[in-house]
Parts: sequence; C-alpha cells; structure tokens
Amino acid sequence: MKVLVVGGAGYIGSHAARALSRAGFEVTIYDNLSTGFEFLTRGFPLVVGDLHDAKSLLEVVKQCDAVMHFAANAYVGESMTNPRKYFHNNVEGGLSLLNAIRDAGKQSAVIFSSTCAVYGAPERMPLTEDHPLAPVNPYGVSKAFFEQALHAYDTAYGMRYASLRYFNAAGADESGELGECHDPEPHLIPLALQAATGVGPELKIYGSDYPTPDGTCIRDYIHVVDLAEAHVKALQRLLAGSSSFLVNLGTGQGSSVMEVISTVEEVTGKKVPMTIVPRRPGDPPVLVADPGRAHQMLQWKAKRTLRDSVSTAWKWMQTRQP
Repeated sequence: MKVLVVGGAGYIGSHAARALSRAGFEVTIYDNLSTGFEFLTRGFPLVVGDLHDAKSLLEVVKQCDAVMHFAANAYVGESMTNPRKYFHNNVEGGLSLLNAIRDAGKQSAVIFSSTCAVYGAPERMPLTEDHPLAPVNPYGVSKAFFEQALHAYDTAYGMRYASLRYFNAAGADESGELGECHDPEPHLIPLALQAATGVGPELKIYGSDYPTPDGTCIRDYIHVVDLAEAHVKALQRLLAGSSSFLVNLGTGQGSSVMEVISTVEEVTGKKVPMTIVPRRPGDPPVLVADPGRAHQMLQWKAKRTLRDSVSTAWKWMQTRQP
C-alpha cells in the first residue's frame, strides 16, 4: 500500500511518514521545501514539488493508493496580516490536491491535517466535534473551508476522508533524530527551552490575568508521535471500509503556560527567564479536547505526557546544537 505524504518534510508530516513506515506502508513524500527540511525526509523518496504544479502533482498521485495532507501555512498571526497567502496555499493548494486525486481516477483515502482553530472562541469545554465551527482568523477559516471541500468531494465523488482536528502538537521522536524546526518558532515548549539555554531571548508570557488557576492560558499538549500514530489508525480505518469521519486529537488534559515552564525547568535543570506582556487578541483562556470519539473510533489514546513532550523536545534540541 503506497501512501503519499504531502508536506512530509514538515514537523508533523515527517513523524507521520515514519509511523506509516513502521506500520508497513510504502511512503513517498511530496513537499516544496518552502518551510520543510530535506533532512527530515531521509530514508524516503522525496518529490520536490508544489501543490499548484498540477502536472507534477498528478504524476505522483497516480502512483499512490492513499494521501496524507499536511502541506499548509500555519501561523495564526501571519494569517491575519497576509490572508491572501493562506487562502492561496491552504485553500487553492488543497483543492489542487483533491482535483489531482480526482483526475488520476483514484478512490484514494485522504487523511487531512486539521486543527482546533476551526472552532474559534469556545462556547464550552472540553471541545467536542459537534461544537459550532466559528474560526476567528484566516488560518482557521482556511482549514474549515477545506473540511467542507472534503465533504463535498466525498458526497459527489466518493472520496472518503478523515479530518483530524488536533490541539497543540509538541515533543519530538524519542530517537532524538527527528523533531521540530520552525523559523520563526511559534510554539511554547521550544521557545521556553531556547530561553532556558540562552539560545533564544527571554520567554514572553502573553497575559497573566486569565480566569485560570495561575492566570495563564491552558492548552492541550499532545505529543507529535501520538499524533502520528493516530494518523496511521485513521488511514487503517478508512482502508477497512469506514465512511468518512472527523475526530479531535488531544490528551483531554490541559496544562497552563506556567505549568509548561515549570516542567521545562525540571527537565533541563535551568531557569526560564521570562517577562509578562499584554494578552494577544483572540487567545481563549482554555482550549482542551474531548478525545472520546477518537478513542472509540480509532482505538487510539494519547500515551505520552507533557513531561514526555518536554523531555523529547529537549533531547532533540541538544542533538541539533553544534
């Protein structure tokens, strides 16, 4: 069974490629390397190509039996200032992929990398899949639109899919050979590690007056290897004949910014220099998944803890340093 991993040179896509390989799938990676890294694709055939290159995309889709789609821009702040980029890449590029699958005459199973950003400002916690979709930024809008496109292509053409709405991806492969590379880095755990070691500036805490136990935002941090394994489970379910579905991927447990910082300090033995700055517009106090549907449908549950996420990210950071 041949699986095309679109965006497989990125953080989550590269981990999913390895999870697929461990499960016995044959993997080809398709990536334009605009934000991904070629070294993260080692051990797999890599086709350097863009989603907007219909000819190249069609040729590689013809050779595969299923598709995992990770290729997207994913900075919320940037999407507010440059929505054109996000709709061009995340919407138009995504539609180009669906059209290539259709034009190839494939009934490929499609696994889509979605996000909890489709929910917008939560009305209730924890977040279940039936929560209204009301994204508050172009990034979330682009992901919600593509979910609707998938539904339409399934209804019209029988293109079955799984939309996986994940929460805060964190950590790195336990081997220390694979991990998070972003420029700029947007995520709390690597930023805290960089601050602790002096590699980066002091950590900015965006607001300390939220209605939470310690005043800082609470998020659901899910280990990237747990995420990757859920993608494999979702593909296996579709290949077994399941109809299309969508699920949240999270731990069901929230951790505050200060709890993350405390864990970083415990793991590294170093203090994290920090400063409190004003809240960012649109940041909800709490975002935590209800992963019950994923447990039921995929027989999957997050195994790794926040400490595992910090420990593996720390190992990866040490491996990457000269």
